[in-house]
Amino acid sequence: MDSLALYIHWPFCLAKCPYCDFNSHVRDQVEVARWQGALLADMAHEAALTPGRRLTSIFFGGGTPSLMPPALVAALIDAAAQHWRFAPDIEITLEANPSSVEAARFAALADAGVNRVSLGMQALDDASLRWLGRLHSAHEARAALDVAQAHFARVSFDLIYALPGQTAAMWQADLARALGFGTGHVSLYQLTIEPGTRFATMVRDGSLTPLDTDAAADLYALTRAMTAAAGLPAYEISNHARPADQSRHNLTYWRYGDYAGIGPGAHGRRLGMATTRHRKPENWLAAVARHGHGLDEARALPPADAASEALLMGLRLDEGVDLAALGARFGFARDALINPAKARFYRDLGLIADRDDRLTVTTRGMPLLDALLGELVAL
Repeated sequence: MDSLALYIHWPFCLAKCPYCDFNSHVRDQVEVARWQGALLADMAHEAALTPGRRLTSIFFGGGTPSLMPPALVAALIDAAAQHWRFAPDIEITLEANPSSVEAARFAALADAGVNRVSLGMQALDDASLRWLGRLHSAHEARAALDVAQAHFARVSFDLIYALPGQTAAMWQADLARALGFGTGHVSLYQLTIEPGTRFATMVRDGSLTPLDTDAAADLYALTRAMTAAAGLPAYEISNHARPADQSRHNLTYWRYGDYAGIGPGAHGRRLGMATTRHRKPENWLAAVARHGHGLDEARALPPADAASEALLMGLRLDEGVDLAALGARFGFARDALINPAKARFYRDLGLIADRDDRLTVTTRGMPLLDALLGELVAL
């Protein structure tokens, strides 16, 4: 396999959001020169293991990568171009908070080589933004979106829905407004209560009651219908886009392609290996200083584990998975990948379907995806 994607993790945020379980940290100061040297070293380590590969995408995630100095972003992109061959249409995405301070960097980030930005808008009204712990206002978010659309050929933004007390009428109005902004990609996530977050603590102490699951499922069905009608159909459980605007980087994950991950807590899948890096920024820096890379673990993936992961990722996609091709890739018979009795049961219920020789999860099945995967995957 010739193609490769690169993920670069910037772990710092101005504040920790109460719903977030990502590897993000708040620090008073960041030594940019030290971080640049360490990220370049971590990248060089991955490049030495994947020489000559064609880089199809770079994704700056976090944390809040829009807090990175544009000169640092440029240095990392330039280094990647030295290590690997760039695909002619390489996608270079940076996640950004839509504050006025960060929007002021968009022109410099575009000059650095970023050609796609993903904005963490999360909500369109100030009350919801405050409840979600966001530091920007709704006005700032809309202004930042305008700046992003002026500087980047491709723009996406995130919204969180199924908030406590949110009705179908409320979400319909918000989503209609969002779809009118004219971006080619939107990521629409139902609020989930992740372990270890402040919201999880609030659920335990009774100060937060999540939206009822049936009501959330109704909002999901509404979301699928509205985005499809607007020409941005769901291509993954939470991601909606015009076909030309699908996230190529994330498709690498979901189609189980090779990707290298650098920076604190970054994961990778390359050359049949699963890699993880030290999560805490200080521990990652210390590891790079000692070893020239931030790896915490690199382990060979047994074929059964790799095939199982590929199924878990691929069934998130509207296109589903080609079981015959997947079995051939990892050395399994097609029928060994999926529990046949469970598959018959869920086909009869209309939760999964066979389409063009691919197993797919239907629109009805997607809200139950995690439970379905646990039942279907036989490996």
